[in-house]
Amino acid sequence: MFKAYAFLLAAIVAEVIATTALARSASFTRLAPTVVTVAGYAFAFWCLSFPLRVMPTGVVYAIWSGLGIVLIALVGYFWARQTLDAAALSGLGLILAGVLVINLFSNSVAH
Repeated sequence: MFKAYAFLLAAIVAEVIATTALARSASFTRLAPTVVTVAGYAFAFWCLSFPLRVMPTGVVYAIWSGLGIVLIALVGYFWARQTLDAAALSGLGLILAGVLVINLFSNSVAH
């Protein structure tokens, strides 16, 4: 199961890098960010295929998308100086809580 989580974490990091590059690609008109975006998403999906072998699709996707959303918001805050209001922060907190509930209390994580 450790290997599945390692690949899931790699997929999340690759997706965050790809999404960050996507914001800088200017609608795919800048070559370097476009290449990083395409390569990052391809690598993310390749990594995502490994935890799907041993974990339910819905759980893998919930963790991947939930943590990706939170990390992208943090990148936006620290790197692009994008501020978040109380409602956005509350929503991100609920997403994190959902990921924690799935991992700590669900028997569906491994089948």
